[in-house]
Amino acid sequence: MGYQRDQVVSKRVFIGRRMTRLSHLTSRNFLIALHDLLATTAALFAAFYLRFDGGDDFFERLPLLFQILPYFLAFSVVVFFVLNLTTTKWRFISLPDALNIIRAATVLTVALLVLDYIFVAPNVRGSFFLGKVTIVLYWFLEISFLSALRMAYRYFRYTRVRRDARTGDAAPTLLIGRAADAEVLLRGIESGAIKRIWPVGVLSPSSADRGQFIRTVPVLGSIDDVEDVIADFAKRNKPIARLIMTPSAFEPEARPESILMRARKLGVIVNRMPSLESGDTPRLTAVAVEDLLLRPSEKIDYARLEALIRGKAVLVTGGGGSIGSEICERVVAFGAARLLIVENSEPALYAISEALVARRGAAAIEARIADIRDRERIMRVTAEFKPDIVFHAAALKHVPILERDWSEGVKTNIFGSINVADAAVAAGAEAMVMISTDKAIEPVSMLGLTKRFAEMYCQALDHDLAAGARGAKPPMRLISVRFGNVLASNGSVVPKFKAQIEAGGPVTVTHPDMVRYFMTIREACDLVITAATHALGTQRPGVSVYVLNMGQPVKIVDLAERMIRLSGLQPGHDIEIVFTGMRPGERLHEILFASEEPTREIGVPGIMAAQPNEPPMQTLRKWIAALEQAIVRDDRATIRTVLKDAVPEFGSTAA
Repeated sequence: MGYQRDQVVSKRVFIGRRMTRLSHLTSRNFLIALHDLLATTAALFAAFYLRFDGGDDFFERLPLLFQILPYFLAFSVVVFFVLNLTTTKWRFISLPDALNIIRAATVLTVALLVLDYIFVAPNVRGSFFLGKVTIVLYWFLEISFLSALRMAYRYFRYTRVRRDARTGDAAPTLLIGRAADAEVLLRGIESGAIKRIWPVGVLSPSSADRGQFIRTVPVLGSIDDVEDVIADFAKRNKPIARLIMTPSAFEPEARPESILMRARKLGVIVNRMPSLESGDTPRLTAVAVEDLLLRPSEKIDYARLEALIRGKAVLVTGGGGSIGSEICERVVAFGAARLLIVENSEPALYAISEALVARRGAAAIEARIADIRDRERIMRVTAEFKPDIVFHAAALKHVPILERDWSEGVKTNIFGSINVADAAVAAGAEAMVMISTDKAIEPVSMLGLTKRFAEMYCQALDHDLAAGARGAKPPMRLISVRFGNVLASNGSVVPKFKAQIEAGGPVTVTHPDMVRYFMTIREACDLVITAATHALGTQRPGVSVYVLNMGQPVKIVDLAERMIRLSGLQPGHDIEIVFTGMRPGERLHEILFASEEPTREIGVPGIMAAQPNEPPMQTLRKWIAALEQAIVRDDRATIRTVLKDAVPEFGSTAA
């Protein structure tokens, strides 16, 4: 079923894109088509003229050639459009476009061959009209005539951009990274997408690149040669003003922290070029500490995500938070038709809605103030919007706060999640994805405990919907996705350390042996959506709890020391590190799977499946009813007893 649905979606997307191309043809496209028709006509007549030396045979064949020409040109228009020659911008012509020109010339040459040998020769002339030599000449001439003006225009734009870049306020720049990454960046400069940069050389970690030229820019040495290269340019009165780090410069073997520290000592500005795999435009951004802390990101199948989201109505709770706002941006980027942002913070709701509107995407954006604790409000808003997919990111997440005000965590993380899940089911959604946490595994905190209870409710509801499914329509899926600490999210350790370093220290770490898993906001959100595609594409019984692969855990004290060094300072000398002691609800080592929790691979990079215990809905209802009564009475002992009964592995230190 999932495979068939993907095929149908792919066909619809293909047809839709063809229709979009037709509807967006401009006068420029018609001029290109006219040029190609004239080039084809000229190539055909030139081949005839060269073959028959402009003699009597040439003029004898002209009348029949004129009869054939309109039909041949009509066929060539179709070939040019199908192979994208008509719709390709000449200023960006490249090797794939040259191959398309060769393909078009080959198809037309084969058409002439068929025309001559099957239709004209036996039925009209009794002998060959074109002949092999003419057809071979035509192939070479067609390629030349279609390419000549395109290449001339491409060269004109290339030289103009390079001249403008060199004579303007462009900064002499060294590119750091492998040849493949540098080539992408150089193309961005040549196309005008990246401005005010003049590359004078490349420093590559690969020995195979050294001594080579990349688009006329020399590879001057290895990354360790940066001081010598900058000093050499300074002696020649051509000081290097900027370093640009490409994605390969952030690989561990390239020692990115060393690059940054050297650049700061030399007083050179450092920028980075983001990875282009996610569809980012090739723009330069500042190097963030987060870039230097992670293992390589998981490869994301963006076509798969687009197939899930395109044309859908998506609801995101907690849409103003770190995770929720990124999910909103991603679903808009992947082509959602409508997006409803639900948020109980007015400033956060305003900020994300304004940001999305400013991007001028195709999605219709709605923003509603609502608290997920308010069951009637959530049920009404969801029913009015009728979402296809719900991403539930609203939660209370700060461990120390929930250890103190743990009843608020129960109200939001448990009852709020129940409200969202029930509202999604009632509104007829295809799927609901709850953002969970690795702290839900054998929880020791109220955050982990409340999230684990919410997971169990979604599991039970997912199971009941599957058991009661009837008819052709597949039942709704409710899944949970667990991941750990997200770099640069609100309240995470990296922004805290940044602020402490900027203030002159000290940097506070709770325990010298504390370790945590980390991932970027973008990576976490893309993998969350990927988990949803797997859940909707698998047959029952399906996975309902997914765990994101976060690589190796990071020791927090090592993280603090590295951030201090990346700021050009020395730990213990310029900035002190102070150990403050573990807080309630914390543990030294986070875990990805419980000891009693079977796991399995699902064939999707970056994601694993968990199979925790699944209490039946009837039992969960009893616990929920007991929790409701205890919350009304503010009966902490009863709440703790109920939660301990529901999650026996709970080892909270909360009193």
